[in-house]
Amino acid sequence: MGDTTKRAGPMAGIRVVDLTAMVMGPYATQIMADMGADVIKIEPPAGDNTRYISVGPAPGMSGVYVNVNRGKRSVVLDLQTPEGKAALRALVATADVFIHSMRAKAIAKLGFSYEAVSEINPAIIYANCYGYSRRGPERDLPAYDDTIQAECGLTAVQQMLTGNADYVGTIMADKVSGLTAFYATLLALFHRARTGEGQEVEVSMFETMASFMLVEHANGAMFVPPLGPANYPRVVAPNRKPYKTKDGYIAALVYNDKHWAAFVEAVKPAWAGPELATLAQRAKQIDRVYGLLAETFLERTTQEWLDLLRDLHVPAAPLRTPDELFDNEHLNAVGFFETVETPHGPVRFPGVPTWFSKTPGRVAGPTATLGEHTVEVLAELGLSPDAGAETVEGHEENAV
Repeated sequence: MGDTTKRAGPMAGIRVVDLTAMVMGPYATQIMADMGADVIKIEPPAGDNTRYISVGPAPGMSGVYVNVNRGKRSVVLDLQTPEGKAALRALVATADVFIHSMRAKAIAKLGFSYEAVSEINPAIIYANCYGYSRRGPERDLPAYDDTIQAECGLTAVQQMLTGNADYVGTIMADKVSGLTAFYATLLALFHRARTGEGQEVEVSMFETMASFMLVEHANGAMFVPPLGPANYPRVVAPNRKPYKTKDGYIAALVYNDKHWAAFVEAVKPAWAGPELATLAQRAKQIDRVYGLLAETFLERTTQEWLDLLRDLHVPAAPLRTPDELFDNEHLNAVGFFETVETPHGPVRFPGVPTWFSKTPGRVAGPTATLGEHTVEVLAELGLSPDAGAETVEGHEENAV
């Protein structure tokens, strides 16, 4: 139907009705669009707030919004009106996926709970993107990346590492949760392909980030009785940081026994004795080891260390800024960036990071202006453009 015939990729032929806002949900559906799905983004008349939060080539086209909403079709519906609700119900009947980021009470009040949506389309995959699971006592709390970083333990381990209770310099909770929402939805589609059965999926930021943090930090606390605290000592060691060199910094990991032996043989540091010969020995005093290495890295320039460590096959890299990624030789050699012509000029998008030999994804296209596809999509459904909305305040969004 409509746009779905124009797309290629492993999700071609899948239609997604997207009622998400901010970053978590839109990042999940950005990947779906890049993988070939027809993603129809439903926005209130005022638009997704992310349209207005950073620099962009035109009002309502901020860089963050443009990146996570590329290749989607924008439809404005006022879900407070009977006409807007009727249009959404008609769209649900054609969809494979319904994904939203409202609180459970808000979406139910509008008449689009899982029960209501699955009554229209029993085979639909219905994905909830929450801050906290609706099954727990914190279900009604608002959630933003900063608060989830704090609550999941990320700021605490940053304090162990740096001495300061810092946020990390990226919206990690939003993006990890978005990736989780993507794979959870995809797994539900996989189940439906095998059984024909639709279902409801719930992805919440707090539970996602708790799982993410406890991959390594659960450590000794997992066992009964506990064998140690819930942290992985190597990654919170205060001396774990880029090494200062004669003229800058370098990131290097002289870690496993093969790398350690090669480094010691080539550099011959005076402090390298038999008590540091094995990984098990070094792990017990890892912060001291990092400190000793830091003293040695001061002896040469960054480029001298890079040349030596790469000859030794020891993992090492220079420190790059995000700006430098746009000119990175490797990223450009693999075609990572994709330039898309838009009404506001060319946009050089960070592209699809995965590669498929048969069904490759690609940046699905430019980012739509607010409501750009309302008439088109309503016409596909056989509805009048009056089913859209232009001035009335739209649906309530959750803060995720």
